[in-house]
Amino acid sequence: MTQSIAAIRAPGPEGAPGLQPARTGGDGFLKTLNHALEQVSSAQQASGAQDQALITGAPGASLEKAVVADAKAKIDWNAAVAVRNEVVNAYNTIMNMPV
Repeated sequence: MTQSIAAIRAPGPEGAPGLQPARTGGDGFLKTLNHALEQVSSAQQASGAQDQALITGAPGASLEKAVVADAKAKIDWNAAVAVRNEVVNAYNTIMNMPV
């Protein structure tokens, strides 16, 4: 789970820009997106903390907790990547529409 959230914001295929805030004045979508990315980051940090606690033998650490935290972080990451891919596909579709 060492992948970075910055990978989600990386440019898409063929130089398509990464996720950038819309300049329409409304920021509801941007806030929702930022909140979701913060949750993904938080899940990854929690996973790392559980793994570290298990490795060091911290009291209360267990293999089950570490596996569950890892699974949650992986699910969150995969969902974020899927959303990013859909946004890039939508962007590409709009850009390829004849005007």
